[in-house]
Amino acid sequence: MKRTFFLVLLLAVAAGPVLAQENGDPELTTAVEAFRKALIDPTQANLDRLTMNDLTYGHSSGMIQDKAAFEQALLSGASDFVSIDLSQQTMHVVGNTAWVRHIFSAVTNDGGKPGEAHLSVLMVWMKQKGQWKLLARQAVKVQS
Repeated sequence: MKRTFFLVLLLAVAAGPVLAQENGDPELTTAVEAFRKALIDPTQANLDRLTMNDLTYGHSSGMIQDKAAFEQALLSGASDFVSIDLSQQTMHVVGNTAWVRHIFSAVTNDGGKPGEAHLSVLMVWMKQKGQWKLLARQAVKVQS
Protein backbone atom coordinates (compact mmCIF):
# COMPACT_ATOMS: atom_id res chain seq x y z
CA MET A 1 0.00 0.00 0.00
CA LYS A 2 2.81 2.42 0.91
CA ARG A 3 4.59 1.58 -2.34
CA THR A 4 1.46 2.42 -4.38
CA PHE A 5 0.96 5.67 -2.46
CA PHE A 6 4.54 6.78 -3.09
CA LEU A 7 4.32 5.82 -6.75
CA VAL A 8 1.16 7.91 -7.17
CA LEU A 9 2.77 10.78 -5.24
CA LEU A 10 5.90 10.61 -7.42
CA LEU A 11 3.81 10.67 -10.61
CA ALA A 12 1.77 13.62 -9.34
CA VAL A 13 4.91 15.60 -8.49
CA ALA A 14 6.48 14.80 -11.87
CA ALA A 15 3.32 15.67 -13.80
CA GLY A 16 2.55 18.84 -11.81
CA PRO A 17 4.70 21.25 -13.86
CA VAL A 18 3.29 19.89 -17.11
CA LEU A 19 -0.29 20.27 -15.91
CA ALA A 20 0.41 23.74 -14.54
CA GLN A 21 1.68 24.89 -17.90
CA GLU A 22 -1.55 24.29 -19.71
CA ASN A 23 -4.73 25.49 -18.08
CA GLY A 24 -6.20 25.84 -21.53
CA ASP A 25 -8.36 23.66 -23.59
CA PRO A 26 -7.60 21.44 -26.56
CA GLU A 27 -9.31 23.90 -28.91
CA LEU A 28 -6.98 26.70 -27.79
CA THR A 29 -3.94 24.49 -28.29
CA THR A 30 -5.24 23.67 -31.77
CA ALA A 31 -5.81 27.37 -32.55
CA VAL A 32 -2.26 28.31 -31.50
CA GLU A 33 -0.85 25.56 -33.71
CA ALA A 34 -3.09 26.61 -36.61
CA PHE A 35 -1.82 30.19 -36.18
CA ARG A 36 1.80 28.97 -36.24
CA LYS A 37 1.10 27.15 -39.50
CA ALA A 38 -0.76 30.19 -40.90
CA LEU A 39 2.32 32.35 -40.34
CA ILE A 40 4.36 29.92 -42.46
CA ASP A 41 1.75 29.41 -45.18
CA PRO A 42 -0.58 32.41 -44.99
CA THR A 43 -3.85 32.77 -46.84
CA GLN A 44 -6.42 35.49 -46.35
CA ALA A 45 -8.95 32.86 -45.28
CA ASN A 46 -6.86 31.22 -42.58
CA LEU A 47 -5.62 34.56 -41.19
CA ASP A 48 -9.20 35.90 -41.05
CA ARG A 49 -10.41 32.71 -39.37
CA LEU A 50 -7.78 32.94 -36.62
CA THR A 51 -7.69 36.67 -35.85
CA MET A 52 -10.18 39.21 -34.56
CA ASN A 53 -10.95 42.37 -36.51
CA ASP A 54 -9.58 44.40 -33.57
CA LEU A 55 -6.21 42.60 -33.67
CA THR A 56 -3.18 44.48 -32.34
CA TYR A 57 0.06 42.75 -33.31
CA GLY A 58 3.20 44.00 -31.57
CA HIS A 59 6.69 43.20 -32.85
CA SER A 60 9.91 43.07 -30.84
CA SER A 61 11.10 46.12 -32.81
CA GLY A 62 8.31 48.18 -31.28
CA MET A 63 6.24 48.25 -34.48
CA ILE A 64 2.54 47.67 -33.90
CA GLN A 65 0.22 46.54 -36.67
CA ASP A 66 -3.53 46.35 -36.95
CA LYS A 67 -5.13 43.35 -38.62
CA ALA A 68 -4.93 44.77 -42.15
CA ALA A 69 -1.23 45.66 -41.89
CA PHE A 70 -0.39 42.32 -40.23
CA GLU A 71 -2.14 40.34 -42.97
CA GLN A 72 -0.70 42.47 -45.78
CA ALA A 73 2.86 41.93 -44.52
CA LEU A 74 2.41 38.16 -44.52
CA LEU A 75 0.50 37.92 -47.78
CA SER A 76 2.96 40.17 -49.66
CA GLY A 77 6.05 38.33 -48.41
CA ALA A 78 7.40 41.39 -46.58
CA SER A 79 7.15 39.14 -43.52
CA ASP A 80 8.01 35.58 -44.55
CA PHE A 81 8.42 32.71 -42.10
CA VAL A 82 10.23 29.64 -43.44
CA SER A 83 9.88 27.69 -40.19
CA ILE A 84 8.67 28.38 -36.66
CA ASP A 85 9.27 26.45 -33.46
CA LEU A 86 7.30 27.22 -30.30
CA SER A 87 8.72 26.07 -26.98
CA GLN A 88 8.14 26.57 -23.26
CA GLN A 89 4.47 27.23 -23.96
CA THR A 90 2.13 28.08 -21.10
CA MET A 91 -1.51 29.07 -21.28
CA HIS A 92 -4.32 30.03 -18.98
CA VAL A 93 -8.03 30.36 -19.72
CA VAL A 94 -10.29 32.76 -17.83
CA GLY A 95 -13.86 32.54 -19.15
CA ASN A 96 -13.80 33.31 -22.87
CA THR A 97 -10.34 34.91 -22.72
CA ALA A 98 -6.95 33.22 -22.59
CA TRP A 99 -3.31 34.16 -22.57
CA VAL A 100 -0.58 32.10 -24.15
CA ARG A 101 3.17 32.60 -23.67
CA HIS A 102 5.93 30.84 -25.51
CA ILE A 103 9.42 31.15 -26.94
CA PHE A 104 9.14 31.75 -30.68
CA SER A 105 12.14 30.66 -32.77
CA ALA A 106 11.89 31.21 -36.50
CA VAL A 107 13.83 31.12 -39.73
CA THR A 108 12.72 34.06 -41.86
CA ASN A 109 13.07 35.30 -45.41
CA ASP A 110 11.53 38.77 -45.05
CA GLY A 111 11.44 40.45 -48.44
CA GLY A 112 13.90 37.83 -49.71
CA LYS A 113 16.44 38.53 -46.94
CA PRO A 114 17.27 35.43 -44.81
CA GLY A 115 17.24 35.84 -41.05
CA GLU A 116 16.25 34.41 -37.70
CA ALA A 117 14.01 35.48 -34.84
CA HIS A 118 14.19 34.40 -31.20
CA LEU A 119 11.37 35.99 -29.25
CA SER A 120 9.35 35.72 -26.09
CA VAL A 121 5.70 36.12 -27.08
CA LEU A 122 2.50 36.89 -25.20
CA MET A 123 -0.77 36.28 -27.04
CA VAL A 124 -4.30 37.11 -25.90
CA TRP A 125 -7.08 34.97 -27.38
CA MET A 126 -10.86 35.35 -27.13
CA LYS A 127 -13.44 32.70 -27.78
CA GLN A 128 -16.23 33.92 -30.08
CA LYS A 129 -19.04 31.69 -31.27
CA GLY A 130 -17.12 28.64 -30.05
CA GLN A 131 -13.85 29.52 -31.82
CA TRP A 132 -10.61 30.94 -30.39
CA LYS A 133 -9.37 34.07 -32.18
CA LEU A 134 -6.23 36.09 -31.60
CA LEU A 135 -6.94 39.57 -30.18
CA ALA A 136 -3.44 40.74 -29.23
CA ARG A 137 0.17 39.67 -29.54
CA GLN A 138 3.35 41.24 -28.21
CA ALA A 139 6.91 40.02 -28.68
CA VAL A 140 10.20 40.93 -27.04
CA LYS A 141 13.66 39.71 -27.89
CA VAL A 142 14.81 36.75 -25.79
CA GLN A 143 17.49 37.78 -23.33
CA SER A 144 20.67 35.74 -23.79
